Amino acid sequence: MGIDKRTRNKVLIASLVGSSIEWFDYFLYGTVAALVFNKVFFVTEDAAIGLMLAYASFALAFFIRPIGGIIFSHIGDKIGRRNTLILTLSLMGLATFAMGLLPTYDAIGLWAPVLLISLRLIQGLGIGGEWGGALLLAVEYAPREQRGFFGSIPQMGITIGMLMGTLSLSIMTMMPEGSFMTWGWRVPFLLSALLVLFGLWIRKGIAETPSFQEVQEKGEIASVPLFETFRTHWKEVLIAIGGKVVETAPFYIFGTFIVSYGTANLGFSNRAVLWAVSIATIVTTVLIPVMGRLSDKVGRKSLYVTGTCLMILYAFPYFWLIRSGSVFLLIVATVIGLGVIWAPITAVLGTMFSEIFSANVRYTGISLGYQIGAALAGGTAPLIATYLLYTFNDSYIPVALYIIFTATVSLIAITTVKDSTNRALDRS
Repeated sequence: MGIDKRTRNKVLIASLVGSSIEWFDYFLYGTVAALVFNKVFFVTEDAAIGLMLAYASFALAFFIRPIGGIIFSHIGDKIGRRNTLILTLSLMGLATFAMGLLPTYDAIGLWAPVLLISLRLIQGLGIGGEWGGALLLAVEYAPREQRGFFGSIPQMGITIGMLMGTLSLSIMTMMPEGSFMTWGWRVPFLLSALLVLFGLWIRKGIAETPSFQEVQEKGEIASVPLFETFRTHWKEVLIAIGGKVVETAPFYIFGTFIVSYGTANLGFSNRAVLWAVSIATIVTTVLIPVMGRLSDKVGRKSLYVTGTCLMILYAFPYFWLIRSGSVFLLIVATVIGLGVIWAPITAVLGTMFSEIFSANVRYTGISLGYQIGAALAGGTAPLIATYLLYTFNDSYIPVALYIIFTATVSLIAITTVKDSTNRALDRS
């Protein structure tokens, strides 16, 4: 490619920083939904109904994400990855900052949840276009023998963003309850504006990816990337949707659902649960690039299948550990599920997806698969888990079976994928 190491490092930083900021904005909502929004925006007489409404608003953004993926991947496959990523980061930043300024239900009644949901949908549009661009920025600059490692770097943004969101809320929950519920929860939303400005500055300093430049030079840009994707790569889209399921549903159960379940059902403090998630997130953030590098040696598919099988085996032990009442075992359980087992799955997912699509529709293809899979299994996971508990008298067994089901779906989907580790990345 003729690309020097300094340029590649700059690209990796731009991909990681922007991705981390966008996911911080996105995950912040999920954590606050479990602690605050069910009480100050979705006010009902039944606390369980209020929580489900808050989680429903969390899930709504996942259903708008495929639309964001279609819109911004069209732009990304037409005018380039870099400019699209600047647009998505700006959109996400504005929506998150505005959330921090919203009046509550007590102040403006039903308009409060309506405005909150509207901003959440804008977040969904932004993140729908962000992931594919951040991933391709790294993968399309990567040397062939390091593609797994490069593709794992933007995946770290998911956990770093979640960690920033969880830690910021952990710090704010040290405030008196009244102050936290009144204004403390708003602080991370407002401060996110500074992070967005930094991310925009980083991303403006990079050039377009070599793969896209080559497509431009050859005149092979698809006139309507969405139509071209469905015409030539519909099977790959279905594979990506199925492959995404196990990467997203257990993640939101281990990282978001546990916040409400651990406090309301198991009697843990907010601080204990948030710290358990934070420690697990640190572990997986460290392991993701390790697993990415390992995939360059042993193959993407084998690592993904191993992690998925472990997820099936761990579904019931996870609940046995957290139901013990021990904070230590809560941390251990979260670290194993979110920190260790999930890491190889997410580390290779994006690279594996990118290797099955041609460059002229790659942004559209991976975005569709990823975002539709996230809509079907990600945002709905805390809602489904809460509903299952509510329906089956607080029994954890249906939730554990749900985790097993998501892993089985992904195993079936991924059986048709041929491992493309260390093969040349198709550019046309």
